[in-house]
Amino acid sequence: MARNKYPEQTLEQILNVSAKLFTEKGFEKTSIQDIIDELGMSKGAIYHHFKSKEDILDAVMEKQFNYAAQMMDDLIQHIQAPNVREKLISILENVVADEDVHSIDGLLSTQMKNPQFVVRGIKAGVKHDAPILAQIMADGKQDGSIITDYPIECAEVFLLLVNIWINPTLFDRQTNETLNRLKFLQQMMRLLGADIVSDNLIQKIVEHHNKLGGYQPNE
Repeated sequence: MARNKYPEQTLEQILNVSAKLFTEKGFEKTSIQDIIDELGMSKGAIYHHFKSKEDILDAVMEKQFNYAAQMMDDLIQHIQAPNVREKLISILENVVADEDVHSIDGLLSTQMKNPQFVVRGIKAGVKHDAPILAQIMADGKQDGSIITDYPIECAEVFLLLVNIWINPTLFDRQTNETLNRLKFLQQMMRLLGADIVSDNLIQKIVEHHNKLGGYQPNE
């Protein structure tokens, strides 16, 4: 059997096609055979890289998380602002507005009822994203624009609330209920000394969930 000379390209193709099918058809309704047919590859080429459809989903998510992390790093390096607080606000607004960062959010939203998925999201936020935000907050304390004495704890709470608690898909909430929680988050962060939830960020988050069809209809 001839050896694949370009395994990285093959892996990239598998992930791109899988993400497309998962998003269009839904994860549960997409089979390994669907992926094979779309790729025009042999079954062996798929199973050389992945043992199951769940493994493919994990890899698709990991790729997206890595992209988001790289974007965050680029924003930190290049965004200019009068102070660190304004810089962090701009970073958050850019992340929420970036379509590539959220290209598989429709897929992810279908997994929100999966406890293992939710726990993984919580861990990723606390272990990977929170330390980045905490460092920015610590920098903000140096210039006086952020005054919290607990940057890591503040960052963790912010991410847990914005990613999990506020998500309307997870809790079957309507638009106004989500908006109220975002306003509460804004006030809470202000009281904690990290006034980083702008009205613009709130609006962008509300619109983002609306695009995903995440809200329950008004009764």
